[in-house]
Amino acid sequence: MVATFLENQTAAMLAKGTANPGNIVPQDEYPDWYFRVTRSDHLTELKAKLKRIGEKSGVKKHHFLHSEEMIDSHPEFLDGSLPSLGARLDIAEEAVAKLGAAAAEKAIAEWGRPATDITHLILATTSCTSTPGPDLRVAALLGLGPTVRRTLLYFHGCSAGCGALRLAKDIAENSHGARVLVVCAEVMAMIKSLFGDGAGAVIVGAGPTIPGERPIFHMVSASQATLPGTEDAVWIKLSENGQRYYVSTGVPALVRDSTKGFLVNALEPLGLARGDAWNDLFWAVHPGGPAVLESYRSALGLQPEKLAVSRHVLSEYGNMLGATIIFVLDELRRRRHGGDEDSEWGVMLGLGPGLTVETMVLHAAGNQEEETSSSP
Repeated sequence: MVATFLENQTAAMLAKGTANPGNIVPQDEYPDWYFRVTRSDHLTELKAKLKRIGEKSGVKKHHFLHSEEMIDSHPEFLDGSLPSLGARLDIAEEAVAKLGAAAAEKAIAEWGRPATDITHLILATTSCTSTPGPDLRVAALLGLGPTVRRTLLYFHGCSAGCGALRLAKDIAENSHGARVLVVCAEVMAMIKSLFGDGAGAVIVGAGPTIPGERPIFHMVSASQATLPGTEDAVWIKLSENGQRYYVSTGVPALVRDSTKGFLVNALEPLGLARGDAWNDLFWAVHPGGPAVLESYRSALGLQPEKLAVSRHVLSEYGNMLGATIIFVLDELRRRRHGGDEDSEWGVMLGLGPGLTVETMVLHAAGNQEEETSSSP
């Protein structure tokens, strides 16, 4: 089956890397930290509410770019009457490039090929917006060739990582010899109890592998669906005071009611949507939050361990928007190597503004001997 994928030019994830800022705030310290840095210690009832929300979030700690010193140096971040968008975007653009490059360096090192062999760069972020964008800075930091073809994806939110990987699959399968570097980086000015900052990178290629390459997951099929009438359920907007992010309380119910339908559409052509076989698959689900994960679980009748990877990533890093799914894929790979997951087929899922659902069917690569034997 793996040989068939390669003969049919099916793309594969070849290497991954992740990175986080060094500023870590444990969840149990987060309410005190947040109200101190925002000069809001007098709002005791709100602090108590934030503490309760944090206890239910499933997040143990946060990695933040924003430190207390940084916030102190920008009083406009705390005064809603002052415009702060320009300063926020300037900080985010530089940080997105540096953090994204740090994750990409790890992926390139694992890949084992020169950075100049990268033919395409896709960078996805919801943290900034400019042109030239952070993709150009990432290319320079990594020493990519001057002919690398760059694509920017802005403001796709939680589904950005899945959407970027879908695009990478299309490019790799339709450009002979392409090696696509996907970088998703988020350093959000919205410091909330569910979120955190981080970056992930994946190298994608199709066709016969270059000597030394070891496929991780074959990207068998990809699809995108927008749930009708949900345009206002999740949205992200820029304003003079920064970024506004809205998620309707009805999203978990929408996920629960629609999940099975769009998964059947994605899996049925491959003969993988038979009966109640959902637990025969592995699951790489973007952990938008505990309620969304529970909606997936209940809609499909999944055993709790099937979403353990997503819950673990949420616990250790919070929701890093588009970058999160790469952390999930990396943790899933680690557990497969450890023997904790042995399903051959799986599903990657991401949910973003729209309400947009990104779905990709994955096939786990075999052992190292099988992978390297496909090299010419």
